[in-house]
Amino acid sequence: MRRNRNTSLDAAVTEFILLGLAHPPNLRPLLFLVFFLIYVLTQLGNLLILLTVWADPKLHARPMYILLGVLSFLDMWLSSVIVPRLILDFTAASRVIPYGGCVAQLYFFHFLGSTQCFLYTLMAYDRYLAICQPLRYPVLMNGKLCTILVAGAWVAGSIHGSIQAILTFRLPYCGPNRIDYFICDIPAVLRLACADTTVNELVTFVDIGVVAASCFMLILLSYANIVHAILKIHTADGRRRAFSTCGSHLTVVTVYYVPCIFIYLRAGSKSPLDGAVAVFYTVVTPLLNPLIYTLRNQEVKSALKRLTAGRQGNVGGNK
Repeated sequence: MRRNRNTSLDAAVTEFILLGLAHPPNLRPLLFLVFFLIYVLTQLGNLLILLTVWADPKLHARPMYILLGVLSFLDMWLSSVIVPRLILDFTAASRVIPYGGCVAQLYFFHFLGSTQCFLYTLMAYDRYLAICQPLRYPVLMNGKLCTILVAGAWVAGSIHGSIQAILTFRLPYCGPNRIDYFICDIPAVLRLACADTTVNELVTFVDIGVVAASCFMLILLSYANIVHAILKIHTADGRRRAFSTCGSHLTVVTVYYVPCIFIYLRAGSKSPLDGAVAVFYTVVTPLLNPLIYTLRNQEVKSALKRLTAGRQGNVGGNK
């Protein structure tokens, strides 16, 4: 509802300066190393999941693991949009980002992030069908339908990212150009606009906050039905396997959605906690996803063992 400075005589901004995360200067080398390792491990971990799903015939034909492979692919790209730029904050490199680079970062961040939101919902729906409708599952969720749903999530995410980028950068920016954040994201960029941002804040609240919250509620509803169905399973081993598979997904959903909702349902907030919360779901969550799915999912661990054993067998046969 606010209207920022009316500085029509000032030149339009052609570049922004990302102030990054507040940190003591003496910790720069340590923080550089920490985030560099996080980025490398995120790429390697998600690549391992992606290759495992692709290489194992028992996994890549099943919708659940097709969705898991797509999630790993998204995590790799989302991390690449955020972390390399963040790492530069801990070096002597310039913090300047061109206007077009800021537009691109905001678009891809929201494109990939919203696609993840939709994907998590699809994964919950897949688990709901597998556990609550086991006899009809092969018909209700087959490879073709799964591909169509994933494609729909990508298209919806692209539309969402485009809407947010267009609405954010249709506003005039005439100075100052210092973004008090570590990436070009909507709340931080809007604070620099030289115009009324009421419409943008409303769209941010509805299109991001409410959509994310709605997806989260749909996921919780799916899992309420799943838990009810699991409790009807007579064997302890069957219940354990069902809870293990669903527990992995529910853990990932929680560590992604809760911080996201915290930030975007409070679009006007200037809390110093926002940066730390945003780092968690944009930087740490993509690192945790492969760990959660490999440590809690028995089928993925078995596939990794088969893949490793196969490679060792090939090496032994070549000697």
